[in-house]
Amino acid sequence: MTRRASSTALRTTRATERTTRIERRTTRTTRRTTRERAALLAALLLLATAACTEGDDGTGTPTARPGASGVEDALTPSLGNGGYDVAHYALDLDYVPDTNRLKGTAVITARATQNLSRFNLDLAGLKVRTATVNGDKARVSRSGNELTVTPTEALGEGDTFKTTVTYDGTPKMIEGADGGLEGWIETDDGSTALGQPTGSMTWFPGNHHPSDKATYDIAVTVPRDEDGDPYDVVSNGELTEEQDKGDRVTRRWRTKEPMASYVANVTVGYFEVHKGKTSDGVPLYLAVDPDESEDAEDVEELVPDVIDWATENFGPYPFSSAGAVVDHLPGLDYALETQTKPYFEEAPDETLMVHEMAHQWFGNSVTPRAWKDLWLSEGLATYAEWLWQEDQDGKSAQQTFEEFYEGTHPESEGIWDFPPAAPPSGGRMSDSPVYGRGAMVVHKVREAVGDATFYDILHTWTKRHRHGNADTRQFIDLCEEKSGKDLSELFDTWLFGAEKPSGI
Repeated sequence: MTRRASSTALRTTRATERTTRIERRTTRTTRRTTRERAALLAALLLLATAACTEGDDGTGTPTARPGASGVEDALTPSLGNGGYDVAHYALDLDYVPDTNRLKGTAVITARATQNLSRFNLDLAGLKVRTATVNGDKARVSRSGNELTVTPTEALGEGDTFKTTVTYDGTPKMIEGADGGLEGWIETDDGSTALGQPTGSMTWFPGNHHPSDKATYDIAVTVPRDEDGDPYDVVSNGELTEEQDKGDRVTRRWRTKEPMASYVANVTVGYFEVHKGKTSDGVPLYLAVDPDESEDAEDVEELVPDVIDWATENFGPYPFSSAGAVVDHLPGLDYALETQTKPYFEEAPDETLMVHEMAHQWFGNSVTPRAWKDLWLSEGLATYAEWLWQEDQDGKSAQQTFEEFYEGTHPESEGIWDFPPAAPPSGGRMSDSPVYGRGAMVVHKVREAVGDATFYDILHTWTKRHRHGNADTRQFIDLCEEKSGKDLSELFDTWLFGAEKPSGI
């Protein structure tokens, strides 16, 4: 290392100093020449690289790169992964309610979106036992909730591949950034899996961001209880098979339409099951906990009524089945729009049923591209409540809007804390501005374009983005396209504005 000069060395002659200065100039010249040569060499290498395919190995063959460990969502930076798109999850679960132990095998069918040397899956807790890619053993490493899978051979861009992960353990119940409980939650007679926004990674490995939707097959094997009765298992989609294995029972559920992982659900317990159809022939499957059956006696009639009403207002029901799960989970304090069968922790009232059913169109079929777009789901579902009240000869949507603006509505507290499309953190994405003020934005659009154009916008939105993802810019563009108006001032004021508008 370089040392400080001694006092003797500092008393040198002027001749020596001149010699030193000459040597320093010579050294600087030499260094400058070296830098110029290095720059020339770098330029030549750059030209050589440009002549080949970007990122190639020198032979023109593109090199494989690791997939990203996130999708750059500012509100949930650790969720989701890059380098591939999932097409299908086949989940085979074995669950014992008495011990809350889960064994799982996940077969994930995906397509590589780049030349892929390794990729990540989101998984919280649970011990990974084995992993294979296309049948060959894969190397697995773990860092927090990131599971890194390295296949024996790199995957080429466009390749379809299957990853099989076996795992087991006690699945987690976690506290989300907003303080709410999610993940795998034990109930008084079983459990339920609730995933918004992070909880789905507690019970299966995957790409847990709403931008990567997939179809699902979910099989759950449960034991019989001490009386010999099997636990019920309810999940998304349609029940395709029940297998009685003596002391154990397996139920297989299939979701044919793409689904975001945060609305995937498995609920285990004891339920009274009611089956039926909507007026359009959509099969219904309603599961009600016996402890809630008295308070939920109108659910069997309410579900198809709300679906019929929503179909008229928003467009055709987007899935091949419908229903609801009414569980008994005191203290959870929220419901979730789990796809095809919204989950209720207790018997819901009409307004809550309308909100969660509206999500089948806004949120489940048309899913936010990023979490900052959540206002599109929650604002539209909240506005559905206002429309339902209006159509049931209750308060008009305008009256409800004014109550929110004036702060007299019981759900209006805090709606001016931040713009609906700009939650300041993941813990705030479910705050009142996203819901109440989001609904106010929708009402201002309706007011600006008129009812005929407004309902045309809703029907076009659910048709154009059916089973896909959409964002705020696309919604604004559609409103302007259908109305033929420049609505930038409206959205700047009500959607993006930081302050409460001065007048309504």
